Amino acid sequence: MPRVNRRQYIKGIGSATSIVALAGCSGDGGDGGGSGSGNTGGEQTGGATSGSGGESYQMDVATAYKIGTTEVYPVMQQAFKKNVEEASNGQITVKLHPNGVLGSGSQLAQKVQSGTVQAAQFSFSNFSPYASAVDLVNLPYFAGTNQQFVNLVTSDAWESNVHNKIRSNGFEPLFYLVIDPRAVGVGKGKNKVMVPSDMKGYKHRIPGSEILKETWNMAGANPTPIPWGETPTAIEEGVADSLHVSIEAFVAFGFSDLVSHITRIKMVEDAQVYAMNRQWYQKLPSNLQKAVDEAAKQTFQANLEQVPKSRKESISQLEEAGVKIHDPSDSQIQQWKDAVGYQRSEWDSWKEKLAGDMETFKALEKATEKQSEFEVPS
Repeated sequence: MPRVNRRQYIKGIGSATSIVALAGCSGDGGDGGGSGSGNTGGEQTGGATSGSGGESYQMDVATAYKIGTTEVYPVMQQAFKKNVEEASNGQITVKLHPNGVLGSGSQLAQKVQSGTVQAAQFSFSNFSPYASAVDLVNLPYFAGTNQQFVNLVTSDAWESNVHNKIRSNGFEPLFYLVIDPRAVGVGKGKNKVMVPSDMKGYKHRIPGSEILKETWNMAGANPTPIPWGETPTAIEEGVADSLHVSIEAFVAFGFSDLVSHITRIKMVEDAQVYAMNRQWYQKLPSNLQKAVDEAAKQTFQANLEQVPKSRKESISQLEEAGVKIHDPSDSQIQQWKDAVGYQRSEWDSWKEKLAGDMETFKALEKATEKQSEFEVPS
């Protein structure tokens, strides 16, 4: 995938692909804009037709990303198509709708919920209106590494406190997309950030998230709410000095020539989700439900294996563009944890609010450290 330059990014900034919400529970879930109401012309119904081997089904899967994005941002849409079709022995045909043609962010979540499309991939912050515990992932250092995040979202505690609520609201969660922990990038001419004190005075771009506003206040920065689509211009013009996204996102969204330093502080995970319309899933014969489940599991595993490759390619493109990549020492990471970490008393009210009570929060906290059957490559 060629490096996205500034001219290409500006040209596409009005498209759903360019303004798609950054993944994970950042409060960016709605950055795609629009209510998602009304059908887009040409959308498929996903109905069943008779075939020699039993009924066959077409499953429409919508994403906001171009085919080929996986090289630098592991969205896995072609892998998911292949795995579903093979696991179902061809009884389910997957039609991909990439590049934001059916919308992005909250638009796609709403279309899945209503059954306008059978499945889509979007920021899993779109689940937070139905299960507030989703937003716990935004608490600094609660599930900030890939393995902690995977442990959490594959745990029994997550199943009972998140997935059951998601299902009751019309979704069937299929699998999560791990991207990588978010990193702090600073604009051209700005000093690198290694510890919280380096953030003092920096206008730090945040989405409309109260948790992130409080986080960056605690770090000593000046949290500045800026819509995602306006962020490149804000960084370039100095309206914002810094932003917090994954290494891969800096490349996928055209920031390679806008930032000078990136520091991997491993505070919050960048992740997304594939979800299906619950009613459509339930109407599938049991053997095809199992096929979808198996394909989801296979694609999740493939995603975990792709992450180091996408990371390596992203770093290569960033360094080629002159960006310096920094890894804080253990003692420097500890300064971040001491300054903003979820163990601080300032977060206690959030824990109870999002989890419902401290007992549930502690169960979810414990889940972040219990090894999942899915092991993330180091």
